[in-house]
Parts: sequence; structure tokens; C-alpha cells
Amino acid sequence: MTSAGNGHANDVLRVTADGLYCAAGDFHIDPWRPVERAVITHAHSDHARWGCGRYLAPQAGVRLLRTRLGSEIEVTGAPWGKTVRSGDAAITFNPAGHILGSAQVRVEVNGEVWVVSGDYKAEPDPTCAPFEPIRCHTFVTESTFGLPIYRWAPQADVFAEINNWWRKNRDEGRASILCGYALGKAQRLLAGLDPSVGSIFTHGAVERLCADYRAEGIAQPPTRSVFSVSSKSDFAGAMIVAPPSVVGSPYLRRFGDFRLAFASGWMQIRGARRRRAVDRGFVVSDHADWPGLLEAIKATEATRVFVTHGYTGPLVNWLREHGYDAETLQTAYEGERIDVIEADPIDEEPPAEAATP
Repeated sequence: MTSAGNGHANDVLRVTADGLYCAAGDFHIDPWRPVERAVITHAHSDHARWGCGRYLAPQAGVRLLRTRLGSEIEVTGAPWGKTVRSGDAAITFNPAGHILGSAQVRVEVNGEVWVVSGDYKAEPDPTCAPFEPIRCHTFVTESTFGLPIYRWAPQADVFAEINNWWRKNRDEGRASILCGYALGKAQRLLAGLDPSVGSIFTHGAVERLCADYRAEGIAQPPTRSVFSVSSKSDFAGAMIVAPPSVVGSPYLRRFGDFRLAFASGWMQIRGARRRRAVDRGFVVSDHADWPGLLEAIKATEATRVFVTHGYTGPLVNWLREHGYDAETLQTAYEGERIDVIEADPIDEEPPAEAATP
């Protein structure tokens, strides 16, 4: 499945200029450009793009999809494990464990089963349904962290480090600013914070998405808008959760004396913290590490594997050495980028009448 018209006779999906296409069902999975019928794995912008005629998504992710793409989109939600027919194809969503409502898409045509994983992680967290391996003939996997050096510590240990960092900053009278992607990472960070340490504030882009998580029954600690207080001194000892786009921006001036941290799988690399100009880096990723990738692939019992976005070469080589029919699949997906600049405004000012001094 390298391009339109190239591949095996039993290919369920093929690559077109618009993305992964299923001819038997006449739909694209996470299309790269607007198409008439889009099957969506999750609401991150590199997988869910505006302008499609109709969307099919996991029911748990519909609310987020509307928040990101607009309430007017035509979207149908399907419960986990329920098969939806589209032409001669059967589509089923199973949890990917990446963010709220993130799915693997199982597509079956004439007994041939393919699974498109989207983005996924193996370790469960309280903000989304855990990853479920699905048996298939062909598996399309991400490889954002597809190198053996990437091995995540237990998240309980990482969140203990985060809360201890916050306590230290609180005891020194400083604010703590913790940066993570507004959708998924920020809510996971919030779920791991200890509210007994102090007040928790959120950037507007984070808070809008937290509202969707709460509406879907995902517990989040009490949070307040950064605009709900009147002076810098009110942030002393508090935690502020914000997107990466605030780093180096005027937005940070409102917090007075603070310490800045970034939460990402890239923080495992020596020098990543320095390049991001932050005081502290915490290794928290919503993508599978190297052991997680290998375990997930093995659990599918697939003999054919396509590897997308990330360190594709090393993973493809490892799979071939261990008997898999594996190759790289070029896509427009980005995974977890350390240099990402989110579309949400950096410096969200309230209306003039509500502005704080």
C-alpha cells in the first residue's frame, strides 16, 4: 500500500492524494484534505480536518470533534465495538488509549481485516478508555517514539515528581506553569495533580476542552481561569496548566515569579529542556514508547505492518528482522511534535470590561 494503484490484490486501504482510502466502503480514514466521507480516529488537528461532508467518529469523541471543527459539522458517533456498515466494508471503533475518544479503526472487507491505530499508548490513564489490541491481518501503526531509548517510567512516579516540584515552588512563593498540549495532555496532567497543594488555574484553550472532558464524565480537579484573579500575587504557590504556545510569549508576564515546565516524551532526550527554554522537563507522553509499540503490534497477531509518522525506519527494520512484512507508509500525521505551535490564541484577553489590572 504505497500509493494509489500499487499494493496487494487484497488491500483494504490504499493511499490517495487525500489520504487512506477504502474503495469498498467509499470513505477515508483521517483524511489529509476535505473529502465527502471521513472516518476519524480522534480530534487532534492532524487527524481531524475541517471541511469534510460527513464524519464518522467514536461516540466518546464527538463532543471534542465539534469543539475543534465547529458545532455545525455533520457527524455520527458510534459506540465502542459496534459495527457500522459502509458499502461492502464493516467499520468498528476500539479504544486507542491516546486521548478521550481516541480510536483504532477496524475495517473488514470480504474477511480481510485491517486496523488503523491512529495514535495510541499502552499505559492506561484515567482520562480515556485504555488501549485494546485487535486481531487483524494488517496493522497500521504510528511510531512517534519508535526508538529503543524511549521507555516511559510508571506515570505514578512521574506525577509524584510533578507534585513535588509544585510543592517546592509553592514553598518558595512561586507560581508553577506546566505546559502540555491543550487537548489530551493538559487534561491528563490535571488528573494527576494533587489539589491539596494549592489552586489550579488554566489557560482558556485548556479550559474549553476540560469542559468537554467533564461533560463526558471524566474527573478533573477544580480549576479557575487565569483571569479570575486580580493581581500577580494571587498566583504565588498556584499551578497553571497551559499549552506549549505560551513559552516565550508575553502571556507569562502576568504570573510574577514562576517556574516553567514542559511535559512531553521528548523530555527524555538530553538537551530537549534547554531547547524549549524551560526550567524543568517531565517525561509524559500520550504515545506508546518502544516496548509499548512492540507489545501492541505483537498482540494484533498481524503479519503485515505499515509504519507511519515518527521513527519509522528503525521500527520497520526491527519488524523485518523478526519476520514481519513491514514497510513505511508516508502520511501527513505528525504525532507529538516538540516544536508544535497550536492554533489557539497565545494571549487570550477577556472582554475589556472584564480585564484585570
